[in-house]
Amino acid sequence: MKTMTCQQLGGPCQLAHHGATADDVIKAQDRHLKEMVDRGDEAHVPARNDMKDRWKHPIAGMGWYRDAKKTFAALPED
Repeated sequence: MKTMTCQQLGGPCQLAHHGATADDVIKAQDRHLKEMVDRGDEAHVPARNDMKDRWKHPIAGMGWYRDAKKTFAALPED
């Protein structure tokens, strides 16, 4: 297991996401951003919009995805 924060993934807070793979933490971040925006947290709106754009335009979003995977790979195990 490794840990990445919301902020490390482009969000505004320090909520920790834990996962065995980069995809696990990326999916957790997506759920977190959606939940926070649904609750009315305006600070998470820009990150949520960025995440939605990456899902809608996967080829353009591959740079962010590769960077997130590299960052995850370099992290120590929890």
